[in-house]
Amino acid sequence: MEDKHKTANVTYVLKRDVTNVKRKCSAVTGSGRKLKDNAADWHNLMLRWEKLNDEGFTIATNIVNARSSSEAAGTSGNLVVGNLALRKECDKLEDVVNKMTAIVTKMERLMTSQRGLVDLEEFQFGAQGRKVPLFHSWNAKEFVSSCGILLQSFTSELRLKRVLLQEVAHNMNSDLSLVYISCWLHQPLVPAHARLALEAVLLETGQRHLPG
Repeated sequence: MEDKHKTANVTYVLKRDVTNVKRKCSAVTGSGRKLKDNAADWHNLMLRWEKLNDEGFTIATNIVNARSSSEAAGTSGNLVVGNLALRKECDKLEDVVNKMTAIVTKMERLMTSQRGLVDLEEFQFGAQGRKVPLFHSWNAKEFVSSCGILLQSFTSELRLKRVLLQEVAHNMNSDLSLVYISCWLHQPLVPAHARLALEAVLLETGQRHLPG
């Protein structure tokens, strides 16, 4: 409940900041406008991913508990009921992974869009790109570099999620199952510097502000 509250606050702060930036920087057009919109899209996709990650952790925990319960029940009738419940939870987890796949696909499209802006600026201004920063200090290539960190991290994490989906559903070792669900929760392939990359993008486009 606390995490959801924090997520809600983050969403509110971003929307408020976006409104303020629109008032102050209404003249931002062209590549700058597109990059600003893309930055908000990256933020929203990451929020959706985190929500799905929490949902998937709950489902994966249910799978481990359902398997333990069905094994403890022992009788054939209880095993049938337990297996049906297990199958239902596995289907839910698969649905979560499918939704995560859709998010990564959208991230890939954002990267294609941002690389297209780099190509456009090289066509307009030469190989070095524009000399005047789009916002504070970055050019289009630096946005591609930072967002590339995000795409690489979430692509790798998605591959891990697919493995965990299979392993949690079929693993019979309770201790190993706990490792799997812990790995799902903590997302080892989305390191802290990936989240910092998003914060840097939001700061650069004016959609996040330093305190004070």
